[in-house]
Amino acid sequence: MTELDIRHLTPPGRGARLLAFATFAGATAGVSALGAAATRRSVRSRWYRRLEKPRYQPPSAAFPPVWTALYALIATSGYRVWRSRSPVRRRALALWSAQLALNGAWSPVFFGARRPRAALGLLAALLPVVGAYAWTARRADRPAAALMLPYLGWSSFALVLNASIVRRNRV
Repeated sequence: MTELDIRHLTPPGRGARLLAFATFAGATAGVSALGAAATRRSVRSRWYRRLEKPRYQPPSAAFPPVWTALYALIATSGYRVWRSRSPVRRRALALWSAQLALNGAWSPVFFGARRPRAALGLLAALLPVVGAYAWTARRADRPAAALMLPYLGWSSFALVLNASIVRRNRV
């Protein structure tokens, strides 16, 4: 289908839009729940308490509100791209799905499997995927791309934090 043809498609109806938004919100909520379950069990563990962490690690209480906001932005961004009629929509949504899968794997690997080095590899893979998504999404919906910038920043900070934990603990 050419770009000219895409411009003539009718936008999805209200029911389809609500279902799509619920799907994006549900997917991000599922990843959030997976991460919270893996984290909740292990953050109180002897293993985690004994890890040497950098001074700049935020307090545990900071993570739930930050991630709640980030997941809301991620879901909204994906929905906005889905709603667009751009020819890059399919590629952008594939990247959105890939970043969500990598995001969802981090907590079970770091906390559940207690493998900070492997979790660092996931973050190293996540950052370029988030960047590629935002770059591609900007062609479909500029605000959708902008919504990903706080997540890109937080994930970059997470990579630095994770790397410091690996370095300090030889794990």
